[in-house]
Amino acid sequence: MSRIGRKPIPIPQDVEVKIEDSKVIVKGPKGELSQEIRPEVKVEIREGNIFVSSQKSTSNTPAFWGLTRALIFNIVKGVREGFEKKLALEGIGYRARLEGKDLVLEIGFSHPVKIKTLQGIDFKVEKNIITVFGIDKQKVGDIAAQIRAIRKPEPYKGKGIHYLGEVIRRKPGKKAITTE
Repeated sequence: MSRIGRKPIPIPQDVEVKIEDSKVIVKGPKGELSQEIRPEVKVEIREGNIFVSSQKSTSNTPAFWGLTRALIFNIVKGVREGFEKKLALEGIGYRARLEGKDLVLEIGFSHPVKIKTLQGIDFKVEKNIITVFGIDKQKVGDIAAQIRAIRKPEPYKGKGIHYLGEVIRRKPGKKAITTE
């Protein structure tokens, strides 16, 4: 039995949910998203809530049951509120700016790095903080991870791009040898 899968998903007033064949379509104030449903899982709407239950019994059914419930919950939350990830630039001369909707990073390479925006994803830059936001949690996390991977924080000085609030384990540099 899936503990997560058993929880009902409340449908907010300003969100509309439809189930067509093996697809859940959710419309809200920020946009529209859809999610394919696996054949092992059954989704239905009752009493203003979305209920996810298992239909067939295979060894992976509990995992698909919980996964489907989590994905639908994230879609409902995304079309209503949206998701955001914040990244911080650390380093002398490291800058970020917007060119149209694309993000341009100057992070110590011989050339600026340009990141094209995807549909439904927006960037915002304030000083050394980059904010990635959109309605699809998976896309927001993916783009944030791609930006971080361009220049990961290094452990000696902490220079690079890291998530806001991420703790970077620092290493001590070379130590002078003491003679006795």
